Amino acid sequence: MKVLVSSCLLGEDVRYDGNNSSIAMGASFTFSQKEIFMDILCDNEIYSFCPEVSAGLGTPRLPAEIVSANKPFKVETNNEEDVTIPFLIGAKNALDTCKNDDIKVALLKSKSPSCGNLKIYDGTFSNTLVDGQGLTAKLLEENDVKVFNETQLEELKKFIETN
Repeated sequence: MKVLVSSCLLGEDVRYDGNNSSIAMGASFTFSQKEIFMDILCDNEIYSFCPEVSAGLGTPRLPAEIVSANKPFKVETNNEEDVTIPFLIGAKNALDTCKNDDIKVALLKSKSPSCGNLKIYDGTFSNTLVDGQGLTAKLLEENDVKVFNETQLEELKKFIETN
């Protein structure tokens, strides 16, 4: 199966802070989680993608959070710079990749203003999580791409096995 995967989860240094969130090398992941992840990588066709970088945002970049999660969306950096347009472009780029390559499932970085699928930061830069989706995760789900995050590897594996 074709799987869109957040580049940072694959170990690419594209996060806002210039680092990555590698599952394979990350100390916060158990051996079992790493094993499931490696099975997914080895048994499927992987498309590495970072919405923010695809939209031209540099690495490193200022941290950003969604200030308004409903239309009109608003994403700002911690110094109040409006970066909504690059985040929307990145979401559209991800969707275009999925449509052009017939990708039906994505493994995205949790809590990200682009990729978070269950929780995102509340827009106050206070490290407070709220229920919600990043702009890319939201657009993909609205277009029938099933989105999982790195804490849902078992669910992703089951989804792949049954589809």
